[in-house]
Amino acid sequence: MMSHTFIRNGFIASGLVNILAVLLLSRGFTNAVIPETDPVVMSNFGLLMIAVWGLVFLAVATRYQYVKWAVGAFVVEKLVYAVVWFRWITTHDVAAVYARDLFAGVFYSVYGFNDFLFFLFFAAVFYQLHQKDAKSLSSG
Repeated sequence: MMSHTFIRNGFIASGLVNILAVLLLSRGFTNAVIPETDPVVMSNFGLLMIAVWGLVFLAVATRYQYVKWAVGAFVVEKLVYAVVWFRWITTHDVAAVYARDLFAGVFYSVYGFNDFLFFLFFAAVFYQLHQKDAKSLSSG
């Protein structure tokens, strides 16, 4: 069982990674290579929405236990990004992205792996919350 502190810090880490990675690697939304490389998913609007998700993760960090279904939505969100990245990374040449821009290359190398790790984290939190609810229903 994960402790409250560990879970809270996981939410904070996820939020900060979303926000800081987008801001740093996109150079404050001025890096044209990221949106040009995948204009559907990683447009500047898409990058902004990733940062907004980060704000949501931070907002629930201390209250996650009261929003189990929001945590379930986080599981789905992270899984979607991980799957989209896996499909992208297996059908594109990331070296070509690095050749155009180091920051964009780093972004495309790691974003989906990061999302997969946080998918696992959010899934474990959701499972723990679900087990707690099931236990309290069966004992009450």
